Amino acid sequence: MNQRDKVRLATLPTPFERLPRLSQALTSNDRTPAIWMKRDDCTGFAGGGNKARKLEYLVADALESGANMLVTMGAIQSNHARQTAAAAARHGLGCLLLLSDSVANRGDAYRTNGNWLLDKLFGAEIRVLASSEDSSAIAAETMAGLTAQGRRPYFIPVGGSNALGSLAYRDALLELAAQAKDDGCCIDHIVLPTGSGGTHAGILAGVEEAGLPCRVHGISVSRSAEQARAIVSGLVQEIFALEGRQRETMAALDIDDSQVGPGYGQPTAAMTEAVELMARTEGILLDPVYTGKAMAGLLSLVRNGAIACGESIVFWHTGGAPGLFAYPEVFHR
Repeated sequence: MNQRDKVRLATLPTPFERLPRLSQALTSNDRTPAIWMKRDDCTGFAGGGNKARKLEYLVADALESGANMLVTMGAIQSNHARQTAAAAARHGLGCLLLLSDSVANRGDAYRTNGNWLLDKLFGAEIRVLASSEDSSAIAAETMAGLTAQGRRPYFIPVGGSNALGSLAYRDALLELAAQAKDDGCCIDHIVLPTGSGGTHAGILAGVEEAGLPCRVHGISVSRSAEQARAIVSGLVQEIFALEGRQRETMAALDIDDSQVGPGYGQPTAAMTEAVELMARTEGILLDPVYTGKAMAGLLSLVRNGAIACGESIVFWHTGGAPGLFAYPEVFHR
Protein backbone atom coordinates (compact mmCIF):
# COMPACT_ATOMS: atom_id res chain seq x y z
CA MET A 1 0.00 0.00 0.00
CA ASN A 2 1.44 3.36 -1.00
CA GLN A 3 1.66 5.92 1.78
CA ARG A 4 0.11 9.26 0.89
CA ASP A 5 0.09 12.51 2.80
CA LYS A 6 -3.02 13.35 4.81
CA VAL A 7 -4.10 16.17 7.06
CA ARG A 8 -5.93 15.20 10.21
CA LEU A 9 -9.63 16.03 10.32
CA ALA A 10 -11.55 12.93 11.43
CA THR A 11 -11.59 11.26 14.82
CA LEU A 12 -10.68 7.68 13.95
CA PRO A 13 -11.46 4.87 14.20
CA THR A 14 -15.17 5.58 14.22
CA PRO A 15 -17.35 3.31 16.37
CA PHE A 16 -18.62 -0.06 15.22
CA GLU A 17 -21.80 -0.89 17.10
CA ARG A 18 -24.51 -3.52 17.17
CA LEU A 19 -28.11 -2.32 16.79
CA PRO A 20 -30.10 -4.74 18.96
CA ARG A 21 -33.37 -2.80 19.15
CA LEU A 22 -33.52 -2.18 15.41
CA SER A 23 -32.71 -5.85 14.85
CA GLN A 24 -35.51 -6.83 17.23
CA ALA A 25 -37.95 -4.55 15.42
CA LEU A 26 -37.24 -6.48 12.23
CA THR A 27 -37.71 -9.92 13.79
CA SER A 28 -39.77 -12.19 11.57
CA ASN A 29 -40.89 -15.75 12.31
CA ASP A 30 -38.84 -15.68 15.51
CA ARG A 31 -35.68 -14.92 13.55
CA THR A 32 -33.79 -11.73 14.31
CA PRO A 33 -31.32 -10.21 11.85
CA ALA A 34 -27.88 -9.22 13.16
CA ILE A 35 -27.52 -5.53 12.24
CA TRP A 36 -24.40 -3.51 13.01
CA MET A 37 -23.50 0.08 12.20
CA LYS A 38 -20.23 1.70 11.16
CA ARG A 39 -20.60 5.16 12.67
CA ASP A 40 -19.00 7.60 10.25
CA ASP A 41 -21.51 10.12 11.49
CA CYS A 42 -19.04 10.20 14.40
CA THR A 43 -15.99 11.42 12.48
CA GLY A 44 -16.41 14.51 14.65
CA PHE A 45 -15.26 17.23 12.28
CA ALA A 46 -17.76 19.99 11.46
CA GLY A 47 -20.78 17.93 12.44
CA GLY A 48 -19.37 14.58 11.34
CA GLY A 49 -19.84 12.57 8.20
CA ASN A 50 -17.96 10.59 5.60
CA LYS A 51 -16.44 13.53 3.73
CA ALA A 52 -13.95 14.18 6.54
CA ARG A 53 -12.05 11.05 5.56
CA LYS A 54 -11.90 12.06 1.89
CA LEU A 55 -10.88 15.62 2.71
CA GLU A 56 -7.88 14.39 4.68
CA TYR A 57 -6.31 13.29 1.40
CA LEU A 58 -7.71 16.07 -0.75
CA VAL A 59 -6.73 18.98 1.50
CA ALA A 60 -3.22 17.54 1.89
CA ASP A 61 -2.96 17.45 -1.90
CA ALA A 62 -4.25 21.02 -2.13
CA LEU A 63 -1.67 22.27 0.37
CA GLU A 64 1.12 20.39 -1.37
CA SER A 65 0.13 21.99 -4.67
CA GLY A 66 0.37 25.47 -3.12
CA ALA A 67 -3.35 26.23 -3.28
CA ASN A 68 -4.79 29.05 -1.21
CA MET A 69 -8.46 28.24 -1.71
CA LEU A 70 -10.78 25.28 -2.17
CA VAL A 71 -13.57 25.22 -4.73
CA THR A 72 -16.26 22.57 -4.84
CA MET A 73 -19.82 21.89 -5.98
CA GLY A 74 -22.96 20.32 -4.59
CA ALA A 75 -26.62 20.87 -3.86
CA ILE A 76 -27.73 23.59 -1.45
CA GLN A 77 -27.84 21.08 1.42
CA SER A 78 -24.58 19.36 0.48
CA ASN A 79 -22.87 17.66 3.42
CA HIS A 80 -19.67 17.64 1.39
CA ALA A 81 -19.81 21.42 0.92
CA ARG A 82 -20.23 21.91 4.68
CA GLN A 83 -17.18 19.84 5.54
CA THR A 84 -15.11 21.37 2.73
CA ALA A 85 -15.89 24.85 4.07
CA ALA A 86 -14.81 23.76 7.55
CA ALA A 87 -11.62 22.13 6.27
CA ALA A 88 -10.73 25.33 4.43
CA ALA A 89 -11.31 27.35 7.59
CA ARG A 90 -9.10 25.03 9.65
CA HIS A 91 -6.23 25.40 7.19
CA GLY A 92 -6.53 29.12 6.52
CA LEU A 93 -7.75 28.64 2.96
CA GLY A 94 -10.43 30.51 1.09
CA CYS A 95 -13.49 28.52 0.09
CA LEU A 96 -15.94 28.96 -2.76
CA LEU A 97 -19.02 26.73 -2.90
CA LEU A 98 -20.97 26.42 -6.15
CA LEU A 99 -24.33 25.19 -4.93
CA SER A 100 -27.04 24.13 -7.32
CA ASP A 101 -30.64 24.98 -6.42
CA SER A 102 -31.74 21.71 -7.96
CA VAL A 103 -34.13 20.24 -5.37
CA ALA A 104 -37.61 21.56 -6.12
CA ASN A 105 -40.61 22.03 -3.84
CA ARG A 106 -38.74 22.48 -0.59
CA GLY A 107 -39.70 24.84 2.23
CA ASP A 108 -37.93 27.98 3.40
CA ALA A 109 -35.74 26.02 5.83
CA TYR A 110 -34.06 24.26 2.92
CA ARG A 111 -32.45 27.54 1.85
CA THR A 112 -31.80 29.04 5.30
CA ASN A 113 -31.04 26.21 7.73
CA GLY A 114 -29.14 22.93 7.99
CA ASN A 115 -25.93 22.74 5.97
CA TRP A 116 -26.55 26.14 4.37
CA LEU A 117 -26.44 27.80 7.77
CA LEU A 118 -23.21 25.97 8.64
CA ASP A 119 -21.58 26.86 5.30
CA LYS A 120 -22.12 30.51 6.18
CA LEU A 121 -20.85 29.99 9.71
CA PHE A 122 -17.61 28.48 8.40
CA GLY A 123 -17.08 31.59 6.28
CA ALA A 124 -17.49 30.13 2.81
CA GLU A 125 -18.35 32.24 -0.20
CA ILE A 126 -21.44 30.76 -1.84
CA ARG A 127 -22.67 31.10 -5.39
CA VAL A 128 -26.10 29.64 -6.06
CA LEU A 129 -26.64 28.11 -9.49
CA ALA A 130 -30.03 27.60 -11.07
CA SER A 131 -30.98 23.99 -11.76
CA SER A 132 -30.89 24.74 -15.49
CA GLU A 133 -27.24 25.85 -15.43
CA ASP A 134 -24.37 23.55 -16.42
CA SER A 135 -22.52 23.31 -13.11
CA SER A 136 -19.48 21.55 -14.61
CA ALA A 137 -19.02 24.27 -17.23
CA ILE A 138 -19.46 26.99 -14.59
CA ALA A 139 -16.92 25.28 -12.35
CA ALA A 140 -14.37 25.21 -15.18
CA GLU A 141 -15.00 28.89 -15.96
CA THR A 142 -14.75 29.77 -12.26
CA MET A 143 -11.41 27.99 -11.86
CA ALA A 144 -10.03 29.77 -14.93
CA GLY A 145 -11.28 33.12 -13.67
CA LEU A 146 -9.80 32.68 -10.21
CA THR A 147 -6.46 31.66 -11.68
CA ALA A 148 -6.49 34.73 -13.94
CA GLN A 149 -7.02 36.88 -10.82
CA GLY A 150 -3.84 35.46 -9.30
CA ARG A 151 -5.60 33.07 -6.92
CA ARG A 152 -4.45 29.48 -6.54
CA PRO A 153 -7.68 27.45 -6.42
CA TYR A 154 -7.86 23.71 -5.89
CA PHE A 155 -10.94 22.01 -7.30
CA ILE A 156 -12.66 19.19 -5.42
CA PRO A 157 -15.35 17.31 -7.37
CA VAL A 158 -18.86 16.69 -6.06
CA GLY A 159 -18.67 14.55 -2.93
CA GLY A 160 -14.88 14.51 -3.03
CA SER A 161 -15.37 11.53 -5.32
CA ASN A 162 -12.25 11.20 -7.38
CA ALA A 163 -9.64 8.46 -7.03
CA LEU A 164 -7.72 10.25 -4.28
CA GLY A 165 -10.78 11.05 -2.19
CA SER A 166 -12.24 7.58 -2.71
CA LEU A 167 -9.00 6.02 -1.49
CA ALA A 168 -9.98 7.11 2.02
CA TYR A 169 -12.79 4.55 1.98
CA ARG A 170 -10.44 1.76 0.99
CA ASP A 171 -8.66 2.66 4.25
CA ALA A 172 -12.00 2.84 6.09
CA LEU A 173 -13.00 -0.65 4.96
CA LEU A 174 -9.75 -2.07 6.30
CA GLU A 175 -10.49 -0.25 9.58
CA LEU A 176 -13.93 -1.88 9.69
CA ALA A 177 -12.52 -5.32 8.89
CA ALA A 178 -10.19 -5.10 11.90
CA GLN A 179 -13.02 -3.99 14.19
CA ALA A 180 -15.34 -6.73 12.98
CA LYS A 181 -12.64 -9.34 13.59
CA ASP A 182 -12.10 -8.05 17.13
CA ASP A 183 -15.85 -8.21 17.80
CA GLY A 184 -16.29 -11.66 16.29
CA CYS A 185 -18.53 -10.34 13.53
CA CYS A 186 -18.37 -12.13 10.19
CA ILE A 187 -19.72 -9.54 7.75
CA ASP A 188 -22.08 -10.93 5.14
CA HIS A 189 -23.51 -7.66 3.83
CA ILE A 190 -22.57 -3.96 3.84
CA VAL A 191 -25.35 -1.49 3.03
CA LEU A 192 -24.61 2.19 2.31
CA PRO A 193 -25.98 5.18 0.39
CA THR A 194 -24.57 5.68 -3.11
CA GLY A 195 -24.53 9.23 -4.44
CA SER A 196 -21.39 10.58 -6.10
CA GLY A 197 -19.95 7.07 -5.79
CA GLY A 198 -16.63 7.61 -4.03
CA THR A 199 -17.53 6.05 -0.69
CA HIS A 200 -19.02 2.99 -2.38
CA ALA A 201 -16.01 2.64 -4.69
CA GLY A 202 -13.51 2.90 -1.86
CA ILE A 203 -15.35 0.30 0.22
CA LEU A 204 -15.55 -2.01 -2.78
CA ALA A 205 -11.81 -1.59 -3.43
CA GLY A 206 -11.15 -2.43 0.22
CA VAL A 207 -13.35 -5.52 0.07
CA GLU A 208 -11.44 -6.70 -2.98
CA GLU A 209 -8.06 -5.96 -1.39
CA ALA A 210 -8.94 -7.70 1.88
CA GLY A 211 -10.60 -10.62 0.12
CA LEU A 212 -13.74 -10.34 2.24
CA PRO A 213 -16.59 -12.63 1.15
CA CYS A 214 -19.28 -10.01 1.74
CA ARG A 215 -21.68 -8.25 -0.59
CA VAL A 216 -21.75 -4.45 -0.78
CA HIS A 217 -25.21 -3.03 -1.45
CA GLY A 218 -25.26 0.55 -2.65
CA ILE A 219 -28.66 2.19 -2.24
CA SER A 220 -28.79 4.87 -4.90
CA VAL A 221 -30.11 8.25 -3.78
CA SER A 222 -29.99 10.03 -7.12
CA ARG A 223 -29.39 7.85 -10.20
CA SER A 224 -30.54 4.75 -12.00
CA ALA A 225 -28.74 1.55 -11.07
CA GLU A 226 -27.06 1.51 -14.48
CA GLN A 227 -25.71 5.06 -14.15
CA ALA A 228 -24.52 4.52 -10.58
CA ARG A 229 -22.88 1.22 -11.48
CA ALA A 230 -20.84 2.88 -14.22
CA ILE A 231 -19.65 5.67 -11.89
CA VAL A 232 -18.67 3.33 -9.04
CA SER A 233 -16.97 0.83 -11.33
CA GLY A 234 -14.92 3.57 -12.95
CA LEU A 235 -13.81 4.93 -9.59
CA VAL A 236 -12.72 1.48 -8.38
CA GLN A 237 -10.53 1.15 -11.45
CA GLU A 238 -9.08 4.62 -10.80
CA ILE A 239 -8.28 3.77 -7.17
CA PHE A 240 -6.27 0.72 -8.19
CA ALA A 241 -4.54 2.72 -10.96
CA LEU A 242 -3.66 5.47 -8.46
CA GLU A 243 -2.04 2.85 -6.25
CA GLY A 244 -0.25 1.28 -9.21
CA ARG A 245 -1.82 -2.11 -8.54
CA GLN A 246 -3.81 -4.63 -10.54
CA ARG A 247 -7.24 -5.86 -9.51
CA GLU A 248 -6.84 -9.54 -8.70
CA THR A 249 -10.46 -10.08 -7.74
CA MET A 250 -13.67 -8.23 -8.61
CA ALA A 251 -16.46 -7.97 -6.04
CA ALA A 252 -20.07 -7.91 -7.18
CA LEU A 253 -21.34 -4.38 -7.80
CA ASP A 254 -24.87 -4.27 -6.36
CA ILE A 255 -26.88 -1.08 -6.84
CA ASP A 256 -30.49 -0.74 -5.68
CA ASP A 257 -32.29 2.26 -7.17
CA SER A 258 -35.70 1.48 -5.67
CA GLN A 259 -35.42 4.18 -2.98
CA VAL A 260 -34.66 7.22 -5.17
CA GLY A 261 -38.34 8.17 -5.27
CA PRO A 262 -39.15 11.45 -7.06
CA GLY A 263 -35.45 12.31 -7.17
CA TYR A 264 -32.37 13.45 -5.26
CA GLY A 265 -33.25 15.21 -2.03
CA GLN A 266 -36.95 14.48 -2.42
CA PRO A 267 -38.58 12.81 0.61
CA THR A 268 -40.28 9.44 0.43
CA ALA A 269 -42.56 7.64 2.87
CA ALA A 270 -40.01 4.81 3.18
CA MET A 271 -37.24 7.29 4.07
CA THR A 272 -39.42 8.94 6.70
CA GLU A 273 -40.26 5.58 8.25
CA ALA A 274 -36.57 4.61 8.32
CA VAL A 275 -35.45 7.87 9.96
CA GLU A 276 -38.16 7.63 12.61
CA LEU A 277 -37.54 3.93 13.26
CA MET A 278 -33.81 4.47 13.79
CA ALA A 279 -34.43 7.43 16.08
CA ARG A 280 -37.01 5.59 18.14
CA THR A 281 -35.20 2.26 18.45
CA GLU A 282 -31.53 3.28 18.72
CA GLY A 283 -31.52 7.04 19.34
CA ILE A 284 -29.43 7.55 16.19
CA LEU A 285 -30.14 10.29 13.65
CA LEU A 286 -30.18 9.59 9.93
CA ASP A 287 -30.68 12.24 7.25
CA PRO A 288 -33.43 12.69 4.64
CA VAL A 289 -31.18 12.64 1.56
CA TYR A 290 -28.66 9.83 2.00
CA THR A 291 -28.76 7.61 5.06
CA GLY A 292 -32.55 7.73 5.44
CA LYS A 293 -33.02 6.32 1.95
CA ALA A 294 -30.17 3.84 2.45
CA MET A 295 -31.76 2.55 5.65
CA ALA A 296 -35.08 2.28 3.81
CA GLY A 297 -33.21 0.09 1.35
CA LEU A 298 -31.82 -2.08 4.15
CA LEU A 299 -35.29 -2.49 5.66
CA SER A 300 -36.63 -3.56 2.28
CA LEU A 301 -33.81 -6.07 1.72
CA VAL A 302 -34.51 -7.68 5.09
CA ARG A 303 -38.30 -7.63 4.79
CA ASN A 304 -38.38 -9.12 1.30
CA GLY A 305 -35.91 -11.85 2.21
CA ALA A 306 -33.07 -10.68 -0.05
CA ILE A 307 -30.92 -10.68 3.09
CA ALA A 308 -31.52 -13.71 5.29
CA CYS A 309 -32.12 -13.22 9.00
CA GLY A 310 -29.14 -15.38 9.89
CA GLU A 311 -26.71 -13.11 8.07
CA SER A 312 -24.78 -10.18 9.53
CA ILE A 313 -25.46 -6.75 8.05
CA VAL A 314 -23.31 -3.64 8.48
CA PHE A 315 -25.05 -0.35 7.75
CA TRP A 316 -22.46 2.31 6.91
CA HIS A 317 -23.70 5.57 8.40
CA THR A 318 -22.22 8.35 6.27
CA GLY A 319 -23.55 11.21 8.42
CA GLY A 320 -25.66 14.13 7.28
CA ALA A 321 -27.81 14.82 10.34
CA PRO A 322 -27.58 18.64 9.86
CA GLY A 323 -29.76 18.12 6.81
CA LEU A 324 -32.66 17.15 9.07
CA PHE A 325 -33.07 20.81 9.99
CA ALA A 326 -33.72 21.67 6.35
CA TYR A 327 -36.73 19.32 6.21
CA PRO A 328 -38.88 20.21 9.25
CA GLU A 329 -42.14 19.90 7.31
CA VAL A 330 -41.41 16.22 6.61
CA PHE A 331 -41.24 15.23 10.27
CA HIS A 332 -43.66 17.76 11.85
CA ARG A 333 -46.81 15.73 11.38
